Amino acid sequence: MLLVIAGIVLLYFGAEGLVRGSSNLAIRAGIPPLVVGLTVVAFGTSAPELTVSISASLQGKGVVALGNVVGSNIFNIAVILGISALIRPLTIHINLLRRDIPIMIGAAVVGFGLILYGDIGRIAGIALLLMLTAYLVFTIHAAKRETAQGLDSMDAPEPPKNAWWLDVIFLVVGLGLLVWGANLFVEGAIVIARKLGVSEAVIGLTIVAAGTSLPELATSIVAAIKKQTDIAVGNVVGSNIFNILCILGTTAVVKPISADGISWIDGAVMLLVSVILLPLAFTQRTISRGEGGFLMVIYGGFLIWLWP
Repeated sequence: MLLVIAGIVLLYFGAEGLVRGSSNLAIRAGIPPLVVGLTVVAFGTSAPELTVSISASLQGKGVVALGNVVGSNIFNIAVILGISALIRPLTIHINLLRRDIPIMIGAAVVGFGLILYGDIGRIAGIALLLMLTAYLVFTIHAAKRETAQGLDSMDAPEPPKNAWWLDVIFLVVGLGLLVWGANLFVEGAIVIARKLGVSEAVIGLTIVAAGTSLPELATSIVAAIKKQTDIAVGNVVGSNIFNILCILGTTAVVKPISADGISWIDGAVMLLVSVILLPLAFTQRTISRGEGGFLMVIYGGFLIWLWP
């Protein structure tokens, strides 16, 4: 348990350093703030999932890596959006409805298909990374067009006052802490699985998934409290797209993954919560407190099924 706690702490501070350093460097380079939010922040909050999945795969625990991605996507929508909506009803930006949520659902369909197929090889991993590249190019192009047309309501942030080399240090140290924390976290989670007598797949779908989703949880809760509901929802949607296309893709390229141990039902739940977000969001373009509670109930049912 101490390894898991130490790993979570290192993952948190590592993600903080990575987001701070990379965001400041992007702002210095004159990159539009919306693009920073859609790319840099999405990468930063998903960095724990990436490092943990790669670490698990290299240790021969591919089922933990895949379970981490599937479990994180379920946790992000059912728990993070559920809690955020309970704090404050979440207003959905029209661009999320028209563009990003459908893309997230498409990514979930691809992920579900790979689980049914059973093996995620390097060719599949490369295909996922190509899809990610296409999504990023499309998103950046759309964001720049909206900024040029004055549709980006976010004010341009002031350039950071600290020296640029400090941002580089934050970025490098943050990445180092992420790698260190990921290794400790995976080792600790595997020990817990053996002591509890449960499968590594279940640990990946629950403890590992929840632990690596802490940056998304913190970001969305703070955003909801500050009435920045677009950020609360956009953070989750962007991270879920990134989890499947980047994390699963990168992990498969590093070392092919077998889906043995991950049930088709796990993939179906991931797809279900992704699809169900669309009609929930279309109800007055808001996720109400009641709908947030409904999402939490879905996650509770999922846990009961996993831990009979």
